[in-house]
Amino acid sequence: MSFLVFVSMTPLGKGESVSRYVARVVDIVDRSGLPYVLTPMGTIIEGESWEEVMEVLRKGFEELRKECPRISITMKIDYREGKSGRLRSKVESVEEKIGREIKGVKG
Repeated sequence: MSFLVFVSMTPLGKGESVSRYVARVVDIVDRSGLPYVLTPMGTIIEGESWEEVMEVLRKGFEELRKECPRISITMKIDYREGKSGRLRSKVESVEEKIGREIKGVKG
């Protein structure tokens, strides 16, 4: 089974640029060892179980919570039984149908 999770955690009331907070969450995602893709608008994480993905997100939330009394979280979850490696395979499927490599963000 495979979970793809798009998540964006944004501290509110911390000014126009929040990259220093986002970097702390991305560091937790990176250290988790789970495959992920960082995009300008959020991060896509792939995991084999609900628990492992949610644990990474919980740790990211708890890190932000140390300094941020208000946090906006946007999440989209795609579960598919029997599939893994979807960060890349979903993009490859579209490229195959187009007939060429696309310029988008690569996983």
